[in-house]
Amino acid sequence: MNRFHTKSLAVAIGATALSCAVTAATDPVSDDVVSAQRAALAAATDGAGFGPQSPRDIDAVAGSNARVFETAPAHTQMNLCNIHFHAGAEHKGGAFTRYAGNGDGKGYGSGYLYDGDLSDAELAPYDKPVGKGGLKPGDTIEVHFVHSTAQVTPGPTLGSCLSDSIANPQLRVETQVYVVVNDDSALDFVSQTEVQEINGFFQAPNIPSDTGTPVQYAGSTTGPGYNEKGSPLQVSWSVRPDVAKVSIASVANWFDNNIFDEDKAHGVRNLVMNPSLLSPIAN
Repeated sequence: MNRFHTKSLAVAIGATALSCAVTAATDPVSDDVVSAQRAALAAATDGAGFGPQSPRDIDAVAGSNARVFETAPAHTQMNLCNIHFHAGAEHKGGAFTRYAGNGDGKGYGSGYLYDGDLSDAELAPYDKPVGKGGLKPGDTIEVHFVHSTAQVTPGPTLGSCLSDSIANPQLRVETQVYVVVNDDSALDFVSQTEVQEINGFFQAPNIPSDTGTPVQYAGSTTGPGYNEKGSPLQVSWSVRPDVAKVSIASVANWFDNNIFDEDKAHGVRNLVMNPSLLSPIAN
């Protein structure tokens, strides 16, 4: 992979991650639309040699994808390179198994939602819009703390995870699903996403450690731009099964000032169900 190709790939990854970043206020698409997207994905990847894909049901361990790659190191031995989140959990499982519906067919209004109950106080309306598209109390978000073995610094889009010096860095995503609540005593999202340099690596030291044993599996990058095609990048995933509550006011503060240029929740990719596109998860 030459330098030009590396730069082009970085731009393509960033563009895909941002391709559906405005919430569409439309009626949900029919099941036929989603079925057609799944059929297009199957056709585009059939015999093409794509590696295992994401997102998936983390409670389902079966998979028959034949591509194998080495698991990325622990995130503490990698550089945090990007933080972003999706509106609705892209993964299914643990405490987020309630399907939000088909949405607009482009990544919004879909995904999976927190299964638990919230109090009237936690669901009380917030007094201003939160991010473009307007998060509200009760919304479920899936946060991706992306790490790279390349010598990089944290920044906007997944292009920040790639380097001209290392064209094929290993990637790891530490994943936490949150439910947004109108409660200042809930977790502070600014603190959750704080970046520090620790032992020579950029890290987010406040990623929750009390939300269950992470499910680890081999997959890919995500986002609705891959609903009908395979993602070419290999990613080691670590998905925590329990949900944490985060203050909506703190999410608003993060949108106002973060080094990742994030100002909205991203759309979700359809859950990948085709066994030939999934890796087996070790019990």
